[in-house]
Amino acid sequence: MIERKDAGRQSAIAAAMTQNGLPFHRLGGRAPIAQLVARFYELMDNEKAYAELRAIHAPDLGPTRESLTDFLIAWTGGPRQWFKQRPGVCVMSAHAALSGMTHNVSRQWIDAMARAMDEVRPGDPEIRDAMMETLTRMANAMASRSAAAQA
Repeated sequence: MIERKDAGRQSAIAAAMTQNGLPFHRLGGRAPIAQLVARFYELMDNEKAYAELRAIHAPDLGPTRESLTDFLIAWTGGPRQWFKQRPGVCVMSAHAALSGMTHNVSRQWIDAMARAMDEVRPGDPEIRDAMMETLTRMANAMASRSAAAQA
């Protein structure tokens, strides 16, 4: 579960968890999260608007789909398989090696995830909004890190 603090305030997802129970349960558990991730990768794989995003991924999206599903499950308070399989790994650092992580790619990622979230509509709308807020910050930070490293 991410409990990052920005200037003394909790992230939206951590605040929502503290107030009303685990986001994992409020989203409906594993199945809706897996459906969200599946739809995200379907959009990325099939929509021309996400071509740049698709290009930075391996041809076989299966392992990436599984990894994102497990990450989101663990991050929202469900079983922590992703973190147990990757001790000490930070999701931000794990993406640092991706070449092509530009601000445009970040926007494509955010848009594809927002579309998937709107279509699949897992669980509680408050948690969906909190997730999108936090995931947007993370995607933008990844692009900024990549741009700074290449400067």
